[in-house]
Amino acid sequence: MTAPDCRSGATALGNRHVAVAAAVRTRALAYHRPAGRSFARFGRRNANGFPTVFRALAVVRGSDCRPRWYRVQLPLKPNGVTGFVRARAVQVSRVRTRILIDVSARKLSFFRNGKRVLNTTVAVGSPATPTPTGRYYVNQLLIPADTSGPFGPGAIGISAFSDVLTGWVQGGPIAIHGTNEPWSIGKAASNGCIRVANPVLLRMFRSTRAGTPVVIRQ
Repeated sequence: MTAPDCRSGATALGNRHVAVAAAVRTRALAYHRPAGRSFARFGRRNANGFPTVFRALAVVRGSDCRPRWYRVQLPLKPNGVTGFVRARAVQVSRVRTRILIDVSARKLSFFRNGKRVLNTTVAVGSPATPTPTGRYYVNQLLIPADTSGPFGPGAIGISAFSDVLTGWVQGGPIAIHGTNEPWSIGKAASNGCIRVANPVLLRMFRSTRAGTPVVIRQ
């Protein structure tokens, strides 16, 4: 994804305009360090049937300059956890989109090729169930069975989890989704997810790829 660099250690991938996604080919083990001890196993698809995708943060190359390992951000608790996966276990690709969410301003900005193409008002988590801040990535795109329900026409899942809703299904994952309560947009009203107007969600759904970086700041 970048010019070959055979220096020892990991070489960072991506920049402000381009990120790198790593899709699991068949299965992948996550390790604390290259060739160390594994701590997580991933299949080709996640629990929702969507292809398993990580965000690749760095590459470790061999003496022949070929990638041997990728350091990746994982869709696991605690939020932001990283690990190493073997290069042969994933297929990497460039992602040219980025999402920035400002919780205090209740605004979401969507960037493509470094240019902001969308700026919209959102609903964020309530004081009891706040939206977790940090650096994440889009890990799945989901269409609910009932598109008139609380998620509206779709949900853009991200690698974050609620800090308080630990008993929820799959650990309380966070998403950017539509809503059947449009009057809540602009308020601190959700269980931690980011609510957007349904037309905005549809626009984002068409443009967002798994691996897109998501920054949530206070």
